[in-house]
Amino acid sequence: MVALKYTRMPLNRYSKERKDSDWLCQRFVDEAARFVVVQSGRNLFDKNLQPVYLERRDIASVELKNTIFLGIGDRGPVFAVDSVFLSEAERELAETEYCFEDLRKVGPTLTFSDAAVLAFGKGLIHWHSTHRFCGRCGCKNESIEAGHSRLCQRQECQHRTFPRTDPAVIMIVEHTFADGVTRCLLGRQKSWPDGVYSTLAGFVDPGESLEETVVREVKEEAGIDVTEVKYLASQPWPFPSSIMLGFTAKALSAEIQVDLDELDDAKWFTREELSQQGEWGDKGPGFKKTRSDSISRFLVESWQAAG
Repeated sequence: MVALKYTRMPLNRYSKERKDSDWLCQRFVDEAARFVVVQSGRNLFDKNLQPVYLERRDIASVELKNTIFLGIGDRGPVFAVDSVFLSEAERELAETEYCFEDLRKVGPTLTFSDAAVLAFGKGLIHWHSTHRFCGRCGCKNESIEAGHSRLCQRQECQHRTFPRTDPAVIMIVEHTFADGVTRCLLGRQKSWPDGVYSTLAGFVDPGESLEETVVREVKEEAGIDVTEVKYLASQPWPFPSSIMLGFTAKALSAEIQVDLDELDDAKWFTREELSQQGEWGDKGPGFKKTRSDSISRFLVESWQAAG
């Protein structure tokens, strides 16, 4: 199994046991319990950007019902909590002693275990914050089953909602040109730093297979038909709530017709050209690689290595 950042979850989620309120309460009051705190989508880190897991005494005002049980690891139970449930004093202390930072910025430097746990907590807290009301009747719903479900409080409805993940495909497309050189197709969006090119990607439509999505997205974004679509690897991507499904594909032609509503540009790159790319965040001219924590980087580097 391919190891990508935000995978290698170290926690046992205890999906059955967490539904037992007595069992869950014992985990909550366990002296070894640690808490992942998220504020406005940002995780808590120390001044050296190492992850901070608060202890129960640090957030004594927080009630069990406002936490999310993530699982149990080698060091004990781990919960996630939105900073809105901390007291003003607890929140102020966390903001003073530590800092809330974007996981995407810090992720590449974290261990696989920490990155996976922080992403898990961040993703679930985002889901709770955006699903406070029933999607069926509009009434208030509340967290149940240790934070892994929400229940509409209207007696006549009682509709249950579960965390959702939006599937998206991401693909490395190759084509062998008349000169005998095989190149891969990369594109860029206007919002990215200058020079950054990445693999094409897009969300799966209802009633569409993953392979069909690959074909459609490449055609829509770059005007190229592809074949031989093959699955390679996947990566959880809670930014805010996706899973990236990586594929390879072969182009039937080389002519690019960019949809400017989708991409700013698209180009074919040789393996030699890719080896000369700078890193994400590098200043100056030239092409740049995508972030090191992304499956896009993995797809490109896997393609380079296969040549």
